[in-house]
Amino acid sequence: MSVVHRILTGDRPTGPLHLGHYAGSLRSRVALQGAHHQTLLIADLQALTDNAGRPAHVAANVLEVALDYLAVGIDPDRTTIALQSQLPALADLATLYMNLVTVARLERNPTVKAEIEQRGFARDIPAGFLCYPVSQAADITAFRATLVPVGDDQVPMIEQTNEIVRRVNRLANADVLPECEALLSSTPRLPGVDGRKASKSAGNAITLGATPEEITAAVHSMYTDPGHVRASDPGRVEGNVVFAYLDAFDPDTTAVTDLKARYRHGGLGDMVLKRRLIDVLEIHIAPTRARRAQFAGNLDYVRAVVERGTAIARAISDETANDVRRRAFSLDSIAAA
Repeated sequence: MSVVHRILTGDRPTGPLHLGHYAGSLRSRVALQGAHHQTLLIADLQALTDNAGRPAHVAANVLEVALDYLAVGIDPDRTTIALQSQLPALADLATLYMNLVTVARLERNPTVKAEIEQRGFARDIPAGFLCYPVSQAADITAFRATLVPVGDDQVPMIEQTNEIVRRVNRLANADVLPECEALLSSTPRLPGVDGRKASKSAGNAITLGATPEEITAAVHSMYTDPGHVRASDPGRVEGNVVFAYLDAFDPDTTAVTDLKARYRHGGLGDMVLKRRLIDVLEIHIAPTRARRAQFAGNLDYVRAVVERGTAIARAISDETANDVRRRAFSLDSIAAA
């Protein structure tokens, strides 16, 4: 990837991040930060779209997400870490973009439709939740991002962002904002230990700071193949959570391929696989856990990182919002008078 991109991504502070976040996006962010201009948003405003009754819970997890960023290797000298709610330009842009998007278009967004169903909103959809694709477009465009690391379920959000970008540019009769592209992880979506979507709220994920005891308990509870009653029985690899995690984190791919063949044939017990996975995850998580504990012992530094990154992000996003207002919406007449 020889082109230098402007990258924007982030996470909602609703709890500590987990291995699904790492496999899906965090690993890519660490690799990208040396060669590209990267901003990570701690998306506390977006978290309120379905946590409006728990603002204290969201606020309490801001530093948890920042700790996870630092623990996995995000370098604040190469990546800007910013707090979404402290960037007023994002709200300005979202307000302008609301006029360019219909309710029908928002309701057709496949990601929004799926999450409305998942949360059981039916027609009692918070307006903020329905409109969060617009808020996300404001986040992306505020930094004129050209690359956004996301999971495949977020591709419709990128498409909707680019629709807004094209409308802004038509209004301005100029290329005020660039279109962006999704950077998809090479790792398929990592399931939760129970086979469902990994989720902080569902409690079915392994956090980046998990203790050895927590790792062991999570792996022991992992869904495998209910038809694989005895070690001698042939087993299914597809849908087997243990194999999904081995595929994502075991560096010995040849050994994993051999284990799959033996499991399909019969003669390999689930506990053999689970013991291997426990060792693999402990080797992977232990350094992150240690770094996380080190940063947690100096929260003043973590706060300073977020404050400094937010100041940098505020200057960039303010400049973009002013440009969009002036060139696409002609809202500078009072300032110019």
